[in-house]
Amino acid sequence: MKLSVFGLGHVGVVTSACFAEMGHHVIGVDVNPEKVYLMNDGISPAVEPGIDDLIKKMVHGNHLVATTERNEAVKHSDVTFVCVNSPANRNGSVNLDNLIRVCKSIAIAMARKDKYHLVVIRTSILPRSMDEVVIPVLEVFSGKRIGIDFGVCMNPDFLRKGSAVNDFYHPPKTVIGQFDNQSGDILASLYQGIKAPLFRTSFRIAEMTKYVDNAFHGLKISFANEIGNLCHAEGLDSNEIMDIFSCDTKLNLSSAYLKSGFAFGGSHIPKDLRALIVEGRRRFVEVPMLNAILESNAEQISRGLEMIYKTKKNRIGILGLSFKEGTDDFRASPMVEVVEMLVNKGCDVKIFDDDISLPRLFGSNKKFIEKKLPLFYSMLCDSIEEVANFAEVIVIGKKSKDYKKSLQQLSSKQIIIDLVKGMKSLPHLVGKYQGIC
Repeated sequence: MKLSVFGLGHVGVVTSACFAEMGHHVIGVDVNPEKVYLMNDGISPAVEPGIDDLIKKMVHGNHLVATTERNEAVKHSDVTFVCVNSPANRNGSVNLDNLIRVCKSIAIAMARKDKYHLVVIRTSILPRSMDEVVIPVLEVFSGKRIGIDFGVCMNPDFLRKGSAVNDFYHPPKTVIGQFDNQSGDILASLYQGIKAPLFRTSFRIAEMTKYVDNAFHGLKISFANEIGNLCHAEGLDSNEIMDIFSCDTKLNLSSAYLKSGFAFGGSHIPKDLRALIVEGRRRFVEVPMLNAILESNAEQISRGLEMIYKTKKNRIGILGLSFKEGTDDFRASPMVEVVEMLVNKGCDVKIFDDDISLPRLFGSNKKFIEKKLPLFYSMLCDSIEEVANFAEVIVIGKKSKDYKKSLQQLSSKQIIIDLVKGMKSLPHLVGKYQGIC
């Protein structure tokens, strides 16, 4: 296929060279004539292991050429990749000036073509940028219609500096945000032969993916550094600690806990986090990220409460009070805090939890719930149906198969607030269903 790549920075250079090596004819485009000269001389404008030899080979084999002529590049290609940078404004927001300028020039060039053309954005941009910036610019300045005369895809890169060539051929995933199947099919065909999970999704999901990745990478680095600082203060080998931590691929390095929903609770996570924070203070070690975990958790509880308050209803039914499915442990359960706040607001609350058995409620767990919710026993119901018949608003506090079965016949006036995203699949709940995130 004939490709053009706008922007000969790090991503654009690697994208150009690697697609050329895969057998495509690639035209690299940049406004900087020095970059164009270097590439046509077989020299990479970007520093990256292995890229110089690859570019030299592709240029000499007539698979890769560079130019400043944007119109000619679009004219002689079927697919255009946009790899310009998106720098930060002074306030931290994303500056799209480069992207807008390049999309405008591509659109003007497309106006002179009769053939269908696909534009692929690799630049990192926030959700809605494709719909609100890229597509309007392409349509206005080309005079053409998306989905008919041209296609658009969002295709974030996952190329690390220092290993970008290897990352191109062995990515962790390939993400295609497509306008329609036609545009997605064309782009997916370019990645045939590259073994990686392929996700074809919406623009907004694809736009968000790169930001989520980088935020998590920063989170991991900061976490390791704060733990390292604490270990250093304790005279411990942090590398040995992290080696032991990393061997756990069931919980630590896995998809476990990486599902958005409600706040965490239980008798261990909050307690141990606070212990680390206090130990840090005692050792004069700042741990702002660990502090922020508890703050973020508290914010999620506030978010759930605000959803309930906004309904302006007084009869509230709670399904699930313990901190997770399969346990009757109330200690540090975020739902106990939710109920406590609702009662203090004057709401009438009824509760059902299929993990709670009064004869088996004893010890510190019993003392905790009686102290936090003195009226607990009068609020507790024997069935989901009893809660459903009472409540104007039903709040799902933890996941359970039985909740789905028993809420099939709710009245049209009842509202479901799902704090754990456990019931979204039920189509009949549309209109009265509210998920926390």
